[in-house]
This record gives sequence, C-alpha cells and structure tokens, in this order.
Amino acid sequence: MIIKIEYLEVRYGRNPPVLSIDNLSIERGERVAIIGPSGAGKSTLLRTIKGYMRPSQGKVEVMGVNLATARRRERQPINRRIGVIYQQFNLIPRLSVARNVLCGRLGLTSRWRSLLGIFSAEDHAIAWSAICEVGLSKKAHQRADTLSGGEQQRVAVARALAQQPTIILADEPVSSVDPAWAEDILELILEVQTHHQATLVMSLHQPDLARRFADRIIGLRDGRVVFDAAPASVTDTRLKELYRGHDSLPLNDNATRSGKDQTRSA
Repeated sequence: MIIKIEYLEVRYGRNPPVLSIDNLSIERGERVAIIGPSGAGKSTLLRTIKGYMRPSQGKVEVMGVNLATARRRERQPINRRIGVIYQQFNLIPRLSVARNVLCGRLGLTSRWRSLLGIFSAEDHAIAWSAICEVGLSKKAHQRADTLSGGEQQRVAVARALAQQPTIILADEPVSSVDPAWAEDILELILEVQTHHQATLVMSLHQPDLARRFADRIIGLRDGRVVFDAAPASVTDTRLKELYRGHDSLPLNDNATRSGKDQTRSA
C-alpha cells in the first residue's frame, strides 16, 4: 500500500471540514482519477497527500510515513519522491526549458547548491533525459513563456519526471491547455507513469477523460467519497448523481476529439 488514508478530516481554520474520508487506499503502480464538481475537495486531497495540508484529524500514510504526525525531517524524503503537475504549470517564465526542468532537482541536491542554483553533471543528465522523454529536446534553451500551453505542460511533466518520483500527482493537468490537445498531455503522463512504474493520482474535470485514462475512478462530492470504482462501472447515471445540482456535466470527450480533428484540419 503506497497511500493509506483513515478517518481523515481537513479543514480551513474553524470552518466545517472540506474533506472527510473514512478509508481510502491506493496500491503501488495504480492509475487513479479523482472527479467531482467544483469544491468537491479534489485539489485538497492531492495537497494532503503531498503534505502541503495538515489534517485536523486522521491518518495520511504515504510510503509508510504518516504525514499527519511526522516531523519535518521525516516528511522531506517522502516529499522529494512525489512529483506534482499543476493546472497552471507553475513554471518560471523567464527561464529556459532546461532550467525549469532542473528545478525538479532542487530538493535532491545539497542546500548550498540549491541556494546558488548550481547543479551537478548527474542533475543535468537526468534533466536532459526528462526533456527528451517529453519531446522538447529542440526547445531546451527556449524561454518557457514563448511556448504554447501544451508545450509548457510538457515542461511541467519533465520537471516532475526529473524528481525521479515514486508518486505523480496531477492536479487538473489539462484544464489550462487547448481542449483539442488534452488527450495528448494525458497520453504523455500515462507513458511517463508506465515507463517509470510510478503511482499516478490525478484530478480531472472531464469524466469521459477519466474513464479513458484511469484504471480506477474516485468520485468526490462535498469532501466525501461517493464512489470508488472501475471505469466501466462509472455509468452516466452515477455521474449525473455525482454532479447533481450543478448546471451540467463537464464537456465530454467527444467534443474534445472533435475539436482536435478541426484543429488538425485547419
């Protein structure tokens, strides 16, 4: 078991819990998608697994360490083995692709090297390998802010890969890219996850993408698990219940593929 959650509550200040999960376990190598309406607690769950959020009660055990009670020196080695792909890329715009990817090595190098931005030959080799793996070798020295949204997310994937992660967390990884290319980014993330035998936990806005790209889907609503099932069991009826009270279900994948076909034919 690589992630184990028991009787978890996460809250902001004295407000009611934004996340309340009795039991949730994720096995090593699983490919898990978390879906649900806005405010369901998807990002909070990922932030809690990463260790950014400390629960008000319960256990969050990641790679054998309970992040809820562990000291900083115990959490740091775990944190370094969790790569995160963010919705808004979180790149440094003025830096090159290569320098942004090297940032993934900061937690794995000595403190003085991190402060000075000095990286070893091994760090450079690992970063270059990650850049090649995401298909950006020809743009390695190009500034990040000159790239398209899809290319910037590829840089973010490479940065996470440079950490040589055991777990990859992807928080709405395709929400800030052209919908026509969402599936390309997800295919890349899955290729990276499979090649490096990592565990993947991703929050997705589009249920149809979750059904296509995950082995297991967790439905969250109001901070609670509504269902935890295989993609084939996540029927339209279950989705309608999950998103009940919201204007409509998110854009389905047929529209994504249609948009991609139109982009390619333009």
